[in-house]
Amino acid sequence: MSEVRQPEHKENKMGYMPVNRLLISMALPMMVAMLVQALYNVVDSVFVSRLGEDALTAVSLAFPIQNLMIAISTGTGVGINALLSKSLGEKNFEQVNKAAANGIFLAVLSYLLFLVFGFVGARAFFLSQTDIGSIVDYGTDYLSICTIFSFGLFGEIVFERLLQSTGKTFYTMITQGVGAVFNIVMDPILIFGLLGFPKMGVAGAAAATVAGQMVAMLLGIYFNLKNNHEITFKFKGFRPDASTIKRIYAVGVPSIVMASISSVMTFGVNKILMSFTSTATAVFGVYFKLQSFIFMPVFGLNNGMVPIISYNYGARHRDRMVHTIKLSIFYAVCIMLVGFAIFQIVPQVLLGFFNASQDMLVIGVPALRIISLSFLFAGFCIIVGSVFQALGNGVLSLIVSVARQLVVLLPVAFLMSLTGNLDVVWFSFPISEIASVVLSALFMRHTYKKIIAPLGHDGVK
Repeated sequence: MSEVRQPEHKENKMGYMPVNRLLISMALPMMVAMLVQALYNVVDSVFVSRLGEDALTAVSLAFPIQNLMIAISTGTGVGINALLSKSLGEKNFEQVNKAAANGIFLAVLSYLLFLVFGFVGARAFFLSQTDIGSIVDYGTDYLSICTIFSFGLFGEIVFERLLQSTGKTFYTMITQGVGAVFNIVMDPILIFGLLGFPKMGVAGAAAATVAGQMVAMLLGIYFNLKNNHEITFKFKGFRPDASTIKRIYAVGVPSIVMASISSVMTFGVNKILMSFTSTATAVFGVYFKLQSFIFMPVFGLNNGMVPIISYNYGARHRDRMVHTIKLSIFYAVCIMLVGFAIFQIVPQVLLGFFNASQDMLVIGVPALRIISLSFLFAGFCIIVGSVFQALGNGVLSLIVSVARQLVVLLPVAFLMSLTGNLDVVWFSFPISEIASVVLSALFMRHTYKKIIAPLGHDGVK
C-alpha cells in the first residue's frame, strides 16, 4: 500500500520534501484554519458585547473553564501527535493504530468530566468570582451549554490531530474553517433571534459555538475514514492499552498542565482586576480575544512543525530537524512583530469592535499597548516549547510555563495591584515573558546538546 501512495520515496513526505516547502505546506492550512478560529472567537464576543458590558464580562469570566477544556483536548492531542508521527517515522504501524484508538478513548473520558461539571459546577464557578447577579446568570447559561455539549470540541480536536500526525493538514483547515464559519453565521441568528429562531442572548452564543464544534467533529471523522489510510481504525474488541496511554500522556500531561496553568493565571488575574472594576475584567477578556489573531497563526505553525520534528526524530534526520526549528522560529517572530505593531498603532480601533465605552477605552488603550510588549519575546518561546514536546520532553515546556505564569506573572500582578494603579498591573505580562525567553533559551541549548546533536549530521535536507 505504501508503494501506491509513495512509489519513489516509499515514505511519508515529512521524510524527504524540502523543509521550507514542507513546513509551509503543512503549516499554512493550519494557520488559515487557526485564523478562522480566532475570527469566530472575536465575532462571538463582538455580538455578545451588543447585549451589554455585563454580558461581555460574563463571557470573559468563563474563559478559564473554556481554556481548561481546550488545554486537556489539545494537550492530549499533542501526545497523540508526537507518538503517532514518531511511530510513523519508525514504520511501526501497529503503534500508529494503537495511538489513534487510545487517543479517541481518552477524548471520550475527557468529555465526560466536563459533562458533569456543566450540570453541577457552572454557577458555583461564577459565584466564586463575583456577586453581580446579571453576570452570574449570563455566565452560568453560557458555560453550562459550552461544557455539557463539549463532545464536539473533544471530538473535533482528536480527529484533527490524527490528520495532522500523518501530514494531512489541508483537511484540518477544512474542518476548522467550516466549523468556524457555521459558528459565525449562527451567532447573530441565535443571539438576537433572527430567521424565526428564538432570541437566546448569551446562551445563543454558546449554542452557536458548540454547534460549530459538532460540525467540525463530523467532518474530521469523515476525512479520517476516507483519506487517512496510514491509520487503520478498528474498535471492535478495543481495550485501553496502558503502555500507549502512558506514552501519550508522557508528552500530553505536561502540555495539559502547561495550558491549564493559563486557566489558573486568568482566574487569578480576573480576581485582581475585579478589585479595581469589572470593566478591567472585560478589557482583559477582549485582549484575549484580540491576541488570538496573532497567536493562533503561530499555533498553526506549531501544529505543522510538531509532526515534522517528531517524524524526523524517529527517522534520525538531524539536519531536517534543525532546519525546521530555525525556520519555525523565524516565521513565528515575524508574525509576532506584526501583531505588536498593530496593538501599538491602533488599540482604539481594536477596542471599538467590542462597543467599548469611554471607560473601557481609558482602561483598554494603555492595557493593549503594555501587554503587547510581551509579543516581542513570545514567538521564540512558543516554538521552542513545542520542540520540547515534539521530542517527548514536555516537562521542560511545563517548567517554563509554570515559571512564566505562576512564579512571575501572578505574584508580580498582585504586587503591582497594591500600588492602586491599574496601568502598572499590565506590566506583569512583558516582565513574565522576559523570564520565559531566558528559560526557553537555556532549555533549548540543553535539548540540542543531549538529544539533537548526538544524532549526527545526516546531510538530508
